Amino acid sequence: MGPQKKSDKLKRLVAVQRHMERMAESDVRLTRTRIEENAASMDTVMNAIGSLDPLHRMFAQNYADRFDRLAATDKQLHSLQHVQEMKVMRERAKGDRLEENMKEARAHEDRKGEDDAIYDLLDIRYATPASSKVEER
Repeated sequence: MGPQKKSDKLKRLVAVQRHMERMAESDVRLTRTRIEENAASMDTVMNAIGSLDPLHRMFAQNYADRFDRLAATDKQLHSLQHVQEMKVMRERAKGDRLEENMKEARAHEDRKGEDDAIYDLLDIRYATPASSKVEER
């Protein structure tokens, strides 16, 4: 297998980096879903605490403890979401830098190819014939 172009290598790296970005975005979506579920549970517990039903009054302390745990979980999930959003931004920035480097490498390769083509044309135009290189005896 011949040598690979730098732009092709960078193109593969960009694809991998974009996949990493999509994975990080998926983690953020999952965390948002968990936050929504936790908020729904908190609403349910608050409704039970505020209920006038005698059955719920018997478990008011249990509900309060459950609400405290849900509130702590909510705080953890929000901080996790913040960390994950920062990771998405880092992955996106890495992908953007790699993509910019790939474009620069491709432009450099194109310029080099054009320069080589011009040099080839000059060599063909001004090259001396092979017969003149052989000394006459």
